[in-house]
Amino acid sequence: MSDRVVLHVKGRVLVGPEDVRDELWAVDGRITYTRPSGDALTVTGWALPGLVDAHCHVGLDQHGPVDDATSEKQALTDRDAGTLLIRDAGSPSDTRWIDEREDLPKIIRAGRHIARTRRYIRNYAHEIEPADLVAYVGQEARRGDGWVKLVGDWIDREAGDLTACWPRAEVEAAIAEAHRLGARVTAHCFAEDSLRDLVEAGIDCVEHATGLTEETIPLFAERGVAIVPTLVNIATFPRLADGGEERFPRWSAHMRRLYERRYDTVRAAYDAGVPVFVGTDAGGSLAHGLVAAEVEELVKAGIPPLDALSATTWGARAWLGRPSLEEGASADLVVYDEDPRADVRALAAPRRVIVNGRVIG
Repeated sequence: MSDRVVLHVKGRVLVGPEDVRDELWAVDGRITYTRPSGDALTVTGWALPGLVDAHCHVGLDQHGPVDDATSEKQALTDRDAGTLLIRDAGSPSDTRWIDEREDLPKIIRAGRHIARTRRYIRNYAHEIEPADLVAYVGQEARRGDGWVKLVGDWIDREAGDLTACWPRAEVEAAIAEAHRLGARVTAHCFAEDSLRDLVEAGIDCVEHATGLTEETIPLFAERGVAIVPTLVNIATFPRLADGGEERFPRWSAHMRRLYERRYDTVRAAYDAGVPVFVGTDAGGSLAHGLVAAEVEELVKAGIPPLDALSATTWGARAWLGRPSLEEGASADLVVYDEDPRADVRALAAPRRVIVNGRVIG
């Protein structure tokens, strides 16, 4: 008797935005479009590649690193929401053990955040000075899975506002070192000041990117620099501004302005041809499992629903160098009762989550 595991997914399989097939099979965890022999468990509905959260932090909470049990709970929450591929945009915890679990999302790690001394959230990052930036970028490039995460700006308490963290020359050298080692570089950036230097230095992606303007958006588009807006996180800016009003009124007013124009910023970037991808920034003070809410936010910003959907499925996976529903790919997919292309709110209610060819739950 064969002990292989066979799953049959039928209905509408969204292999790509316009590539819709009637069925696929998963045999021993791998996708095939050739009918296998023998019995199979059948799942019906609208099937998508496992969703992507391209800015997520497994192994981190608002206080810093967490234990393995907490990391597991975070990963399970994301998985149950349909997120089966995570780009972990900075974590101080070692989560490599998750790679051995066939029931958890796959993670692409960016190592630990690299920040300027006393210019980021306590216990999150390597806090260093510019002279050490190249060395630390090289270290995290070797530790990560092809990404490195910088903190590009943060509040400067003397200035009372957001300012850039790194001199141009050091950023150029650090990004060149990451690229030499085969890693891409992304950076946390809320404000305007750091963006031109980072992009002209060769950065590959910017997180949040609320500081984009009509001067810098064309530069991003020309260089193909992606953004991950994390709009569900930007929604917290008014609360943060209220909390800092007394000590840092200039910073608070700046944060409110960035919040108020957030949708216009994202839509202007999209209209200019800047690649936009879905990320939630879960794992700090934000809950996990918010990927559907972030897709809905992109649509509210004016991104067409199909493109917002691609930003967490086909497009996001291609950008990260991971397969979708190709022949032989890992059978990681999510099945819905309704067509999510017609209404992205369907993403909030996955009917079945399938990881490595096995139905979860």
